[in-house]
Amino acid sequence: MRLLTLLLLRLMAAVLLCLTLTIVGLVWDAHRSIEADVSATATRVDQRLRALYWQHLMWRNGISRGSLIPLPDWDTVETQSIISPGVCVTFGLPGTTPHKLCSQVEALGPPAPHWFAAAYLTVMGDFSPVVRQLSLHDERAGPILTAADTEAALRRAWSEISTVVNVAVMLAAGIAVLAAIMIGHALMPARAIVGALQDLEEGHLGPHLGKFNSTEFNHIANAVNRLGTTLKQTNSERIALTARLFQVQEEERRALARDLHDEFGQALTATTALAAIIETRAIPERPDIAHDARAIAKTQEYLMKILRTTLVRLRSQSIEELGLEASLRQLITDFNAQSKSGTIFRLHMGGHLAELQKQVAVDLYRVVQECLTNASKHGRPTEVTVRLEHRNSSEPHVTLSIEDDGGGDSGHVSTALGQGILGMRERLAGIGGSLSIANARKGLLITARVPLSSEGAHV
Repeated sequence: MRLLTLLLLRLMAAVLLCLTLTIVGLVWDAHRSIEADVSATATRVDQRLRALYWQHLMWRNGISRGSLIPLPDWDTVETQSIISPGVCVTFGLPGTTPHKLCSQVEALGPPAPHWFAAAYLTVMGDFSPVVRQLSLHDERAGPILTAADTEAALRRAWSEISTVVNVAVMLAAGIAVLAAIMIGHALMPARAIVGALQDLEEGHLGPHLGKFNSTEFNHIANAVNRLGTTLKQTNSERIALTARLFQVQEEERRALARDLHDEFGQALTATTALAAIIETRAIPERPDIAHDARAIAKTQEYLMKILRTTLVRLRSQSIEELGLEASLRQLITDFNAQSKSGTIFRLHMGGHLAELQKQVAVDLYRVVQECLTNASKHGRPTEVTVRLEHRNSSEPHVTLSIEDDGGGDSGHVSTALGQGILGMRERLAGIGGSLSIANARKGLLITARVPLSSEGAHV
């Protein structure tokens, strides 16, 4: 899950929790407010009835006070005006039917939804009534029952809570949107850091990141830049070492080829001469000696053929003397001549290949040689095509491709740990190049790319 999404989900969870706590607080406050209004209404009605009693007593000039109970009519508009909205008062003198007087209900807002009413009553319970005993002139005039009308109380609670909740929801939505924008802006450096790491993965080494506003991201960026610088330095050292190793290898190849030619070649030539002498001087009575001499000569001829082939593979003097183009043409000619399965080897070249550095030319020649050998040894292609092109574009480079129709799986070849593939990769890495293996229409396509502007290309 993306960090931005995770942070927004956590923020929404926190907002929902705060909203829930706010709703609970509003419900509790609304319930207490209704109970407070009920209690205050009971007090005001009690005072109102006492005032009516004394007012009526004064009108009658204090005569026959005991007969003033019952009181005059109390359920008037004036009495209703002191009753809080949604509250009902029930009162009756002894011996009379109690009368119920309620304040307005419709003014409290629309009816509450059924789910809200059920949830409210389940959590908070019914509203508790308030009972006050009215005593007039030391006589009990009857109880005053003050209670909240359930429907009116639910209307009032729903009106108060819904109004605040609507505001809270809009506020929470606004906070979420602004937070998403701010968090997204704050996390923008993460994309740049990921991009820099991907560049490092693709081989684009060196520092890539600048300064950020966040101290934490600056620490990460500095670490990534240091990593890129270290990798670049290490890679440069590795390329230089690899190039030197292949130079030493070429020197050893030339020394080995020289020793084989001078020592082993001369020994084979001498062996041929000795075999001819033995065959000539063999006496007629010992035909087996002449036969053995001819066998030795035949074996020597086979060894000489192997020696010539080995010398061709070992020597690179022809590249220095003839150039890369002529050496590749000779290599293709040799493979066509030595092919026992009828494989046709083709060569296409373009660009100014003569301008290539010596080490680049030698390494490209060795890569072609290794690919042709692998195609002949491990597959049964009918045709192998080699294309080599020097492109002088904004980024000068050499592109080499070897395509065959002998089947094979590029995935298996790419992950194989054979010395041939590994050696080609290391050889190209030594001159700053790269190697890729893909499936062709009927076989494999091996592509090498060497940027001539890199350090390794000018070794």
